[in-house]
Amino acid sequence: MHEINPTESVPGPVPPPVEQSSRAVKSPPALNDPWYSGRLIPLDGVLERNGFSPLITIFGGLIIGLVLFQGISTVLTFVYILGIKGVPFSDFQADLEGVLVEYAGPLIIFNSVGQVLGLLIPGLLFARMHSSKPFQFLRLRKTDIRYVLLSLLGLIAVFPIVQWIGGAVDSLPWPESVRAFEKAQTDMIQNILDQNFSLPFAISMMALTPAICEEVLFRGYVQRQSERIMGIAGGILFSGMIFGLYHLRPTQAIPLGLLGVYMAYITWRTGSLVPAITVHLANNAFAIFLGKYIQSQGQTAVDLESIQIPFVFVVVGTLLLAGVIYIFWRMADDDAALHKQAITSGSEVNAETQRES
Repeated sequence: MHEINPTESVPGPVPPPVEQSSRAVKSPPALNDPWYSGRLIPLDGVLERNGFSPLITIFGGLIIGLVLFQGISTVLTFVYILGIKGVPFSDFQADLEGVLVEYAGPLIIFNSVGQVLGLLIPGLLFARMHSSKPFQFLRLRKTDIRYVLLSLLGLIAVFPIVQWIGGAVDSLPWPESVRAFEKAQTDMIQNILDQNFSLPFAISMMALTPAICEEVLFRGYVQRQSERIMGIAGGILFSGMIFGLYHLRPTQAIPLGLLGVYMAYITWRTGSLVPAITVHLANNAFAIFLGKYIQSQGQTAVDLESIQIPFVFVVVGTLLLAGVIYIFWRMADDDAALHKQAITSGSEVNAETQRES
């Protein structure tokens, strides 16, 4: 008879496996953002879950935004002029510019409505379809006032550079069709701006609204997505040049693109859209103030792009811009290090608290 050794395992029925009370949940992919208190911005939206490429969503967002913006403002214009005001379509066709100037005030409001519904809202919705933290995804967060003031100083430095390059590009032998297209645009815009609008109305409709709406789409959404596939430098350059092309002015695409690159840089460097929105607002507001001043003096309005900038101003602007970028770099690096240290210290305190409890 076989004796059973106490250390020997006795064959018997195998117990059923113990089911886990909860399944391990796989964390969604995330963006590492040193300016976000949580460091990682979750990529848990519907576009991420379905594997849409950032490049596809960039151009999809731009096309949808441009179509909505132009479509909404155009439909509102037609409804108002042809429907509410009862202007015959034949008269509208025969004197398009005159009719638009006559109803300039409502048209500017319709343009702002188009920007809000076609640029701002789609930018926010697209960000939400990427992340449950859409404001962090778009870098819509407060920032140090020093960055805002430094950004405005950089705009002063950038202005002569952009103006000089714009003049050089404009002097190229562009086709007459391009010249005629741009002249029709600028003449109509200038005629609208010549209307006696109040300064608060002009600033809110033609400076503040485009500053917020365009920055959310271009520096918020397009830049963030392009950084994911092109890197930091590629994302800054790409979003800036797309901004220049968006204005549909071929002779000014490069200078506007350079301004866009500057605003993209300060957005990345500060981790916030606030400096870029402020610069955009200041740039547009300056044009409005200048136009109002010239109008008050009884003089003919001057197109800013036609102002000739002496080359010495370009040199001074370049040196000043280099200094601004250097200060930005030092300040942002120091602040980012302090921010990281604060997050690390907070994590250690939380961990210690959990151990004690």
